[in-house]
Amino acid sequence: MKFRLFHDIFEGTTFMYDVIIIGGGPSGASAGRRAGKLGLNTLLLEKEEFPRYKPCGGGLSKHAISYLDFELPQDIIEWEVTGARVSFREHIIEVHKDHCLSVMVSRDVFDNLLLEKAKESGAEVHTGERVSQCMETPECVEVTTEKGTYQARFAIIAEGANGLLKTSVRPVDSDEDCGVCVVTEVPAGEEEMEKRIGKTVYMRFGVAGGGYGWFFPHRTYYSVGIGGLIKDLPHPRETMLEFLRCNGFTGDYKLKGHKIPLGGVKRRVTGSRILLSGDAAGFVDAFLGEGLAYAISSGQFAAEVIAGICQCNGKIKDLKKYEYLCQAEFGPHLKYSLMFSRIMHRFPDKTFKIFTSNEKMIDKYLDVVDSKINYKDYLRWSLLNFKLR
Repeated sequence: MKFRLFHDIFEGTTFMYDVIIIGGGPSGASAGRRAGKLGLNTLLLEKEEFPRYKPCGGGLSKHAISYLDFELPQDIIEWEVTGARVSFREHIIEVHKDHCLSVMVSRDVFDNLLLEKAKESGAEVHTGERVSQCMETPECVEVTTEKGTYQARFAIIAEGANGLLKTSVRPVDSDEDCGVCVVTEVPAGEEEMEKRIGKTVYMRFGVAGGGYGWFFPHRTYYSVGIGGLIKDLPHPRETMLEFLRCNGFTGDYKLKGHKIPLGGVKRRVTGSRILLSGDAAGFVDAFLGEGLAYAISSGQFAAEVIAGICQCNGKIKDLKKYEYLCQAEFGPHLKYSLMFSRIMHRFPDKTFKIFTSNEKMIDKYLDVVDSKINYKDYLRWSLLNFKLR
């Protein structure tokens, strides 16, 4: 791979990248791959060495897979999911489709694959290099790390929900606009998991305000976790330990937590030369907490918009096209995911009782997961269904 240095040692001049991408997760890596394939001089900076552990349920929907421009290797797929087992208090229901809805992956393996694909495209990738500052100037973006300062015409911040670099574009999200998630891994054999949960994901509502508890099957373990709104989940660790005990998981497990932005909240995602993508932009399904599809697609959109400006003599204001692309692709879906989540969690005794007592409700919701309908369509259908009852 051809590497370019910030200082051109032969000319003694400063080298200007077309784009610097901050963060090597799914959104940053997807942006890097697309930027490299489009011929941009691209630098990707990631604070950690890969592969690295990432706390996550690991569900990769067919929708998310559809954005990949390569075939997902079979050895990465740890489990296939065809349905869901959903519960609320004494109510429990299980519904299946006749096809695969999503696959389970370990995020350290999947994320490392995406980063390798970015390298393959020609992007220059530095791992183990933390960015301390990202600053817009009239002429460029200056990105500072412990190893020096780099310059680029544009930058994409894909640092996830926990980073603070996005404050160069907008203020930090309030607790009202964020959730918190706690995850662990419980070792288990395939035979035990097949018997206990089969090809479903288990979701229990009523565990955490504004969210749910889950366990998802993987090749050698369950991913077990709880998530909810920060304001409604004051003791996430204690809630997680109780959820583990209630489901018969009694070992000494290492718990990992992270923030999740509430998708559908209106946020600024573009500066004068900086774009936010993935979780940094707040692109997450507010009801499920799923963000991989939006991380991958928004990263790709960001790279495409920047390429259009750099290679076609575009104007800086053309950066706004990124917002239009994201809005057209998934904006209404995320908006209505937030509306649906708020309706469901505002009156949980009524709404989740209906949700977990009617196979048609779950079957139709799986069409949302399968991207056959959106949340707006599902809400309209649900309200009609409630009225008929």
